[in-house]
Amino acid sequence: MRVPQSTNDAGPAPRVTNGPTSPNGRATKNRAANSRHGMESLKSTMVKVVLLGLVDAFAVFVLITLFLSQSWLIMVIAAAVTLLINWIYLRKGGLPAKYLAPGVFFLVVFQVFVVLYSGYIAFTNYGDGHNSTKADAISAIQITAQKRVPDSPSFKTSVLKQNDELFLLFTNPDGTVSIGSTTKPLTAVTDAVLDGTGKAVSVPGYDTLNFAAIVANQNDILSISVPVSEDAAQGSLRTADGSTAYAFKPSMVYDAGTDTFTDVETGTTYTDNGEGAFASADGERLATGWKINVGFDNFVRAFTDPNLRAPLLNVIAWTFMFAITSVILTFGLGLFLAITFNRDDLRGKKIYRVLMILPYAFPAFLSGLVWSGILNPQFGWLNQTLLGGAEIGWLTDPILAKISVLVVNLWLGFPYMFLVCTGALQSLPAELDEAARMDGAGAWRVFRSIKLPLLLVSIAPLLIASFAFNFNNFNVIYMLTGGGPRFEDTTRDIGSTDILITLVYKVAFGQGTGRDYGLASALAIVIFIIVATVSAVSFKQTKALEEVNR
Repeated sequence: MRVPQSTNDAGPAPRVTNGPTSPNGRATKNRAANSRHGMESLKSTMVKVVLLGLVDAFAVFVLITLFLSQSWLIMVIAAAVTLLINWIYLRKGGLPAKYLAPGVFFLVVFQVFVVLYSGYIAFTNYGDGHNSTKADAISAIQITAQKRVPDSPSFKTSVLKQNDELFLLFTNPDGTVSIGSTTKPLTAVTDAVLDGTGKAVSVPGYDTLNFAAIVANQNDILSISVPVSEDAAQGSLRTADGSTAYAFKPSMVYDAGTDTFTDVETGTTYTDNGEGAFASADGERLATGWKINVGFDNFVRAFTDPNLRAPLLNVIAWTFMFAITSVILTFGLGLFLAITFNRDDLRGKKIYRVLMILPYAFPAFLSGLVWSGILNPQFGWLNQTLLGGAEIGWLTDPILAKISVLVVNLWLGFPYMFLVCTGALQSLPAELDEAARMDGAGAWRVFRSIKLPLLLVSIAPLLIASFAFNFNNFNVIYMLTGGGPRFEDTTRDIGSTDILITLVYKVAFGQGTGRDYGLASALAIVIFIIVATVSAVSFKQTKALEEVNR
């Protein structure tokens, strides 16, 4: 007789073929994961292709522009950079390079290139009248030094416009028609439209200006000088009213064999003086020159030119005083307020802290303009309201102007130091303060011997950065006083509150003496050397301070 099996002896369990732990289940999960990964990879590839396409499109535009301007060296560099960017982002791997490439690119363009180009300009005479080649200077002299030809025939004239450039359409006495602009010599026209008097009034592809438009563009039209041909010595055509033009010939004749200009009226000869200009025997120079390398002449001129030497030394001294005093005052006030509002038993300290940082929220240039109005000697709120109509020269007296600048900069700068010191104080261990007080140390001793040294370890680099910032604090000086009041012992626009950066701005952008980019770049290099030296020495002292407090 067959004995039935126990229910516990049920035999092998049935095989599950589609469970999550089965081979088929794992394969399904892997296929799903691979599908999702493939979709994500496709999306990232598409984004990469689109972004690289935009970069390459812009690069092609830049390369075409450089090709048309014949800037071969820059074009080769731009092409190499474009190829490098494509290689970095199209190859597999190299993840660090893909993250670093944008930062390095912008660093090179906006920092390294600017520094190197400024250094190059500092060794040239680049500026007003010296901004191109000698050939361009010769052509410019021939074009600008022109006088109307006696008994010149009159040319009926119409003013046309194409792509924002003005053209003059001339009808010659013999009936022929020609067109040209300041940059394009006369060219014959055969398809001009004539009016009832035989005057050419329009040309296909150009817009003809009516009387109202001519009046609106009068200054631009008066400045148009259309060369008769590629040779500037053959003269040009000009109009004074937009309806009639006359022939002009250069009053200076250039002799390429001797490389000289001769004034046809006086007979004076101007030769190349080796300084990027044509000059006569008595030293008179023609206004237009060309750019040349001058070596260290700009640096020498900065400290030897009578109109610049004494003011420059005063500006350097005041720049150091302004930067150092600003750091001391803002740090002192910021630290005092940070300690004051860091008390645990002070009510409403969050509100006080918000109020303390309000000056930091306003743009510096706007605050400078507001304070300039407040401190105005004649109409300012301070003199008229608080001082009962007094006329105190807060911005016109040399001493008071410097004090005003320091006070305004203190008002703008202490919130930053307040925030920094508040954070540093809250990071100090409370046990140090308690241990010192248990040893009998007073509040002043705790601050001087414990808190301040520990604060300086973390804040010293920020103080160095604050010095560098105030050394180049353009906004406060220029918006508040404009650098004034002006020194009386110089013909240059340099004043008692000018710092080096405002002086560089005035030299570069022609505040009374024309633009001199070469000298301005030389002064900028002086600023760089001073700030770099002070920063290096200060950071070395900061490192020593860290060693002491370990």
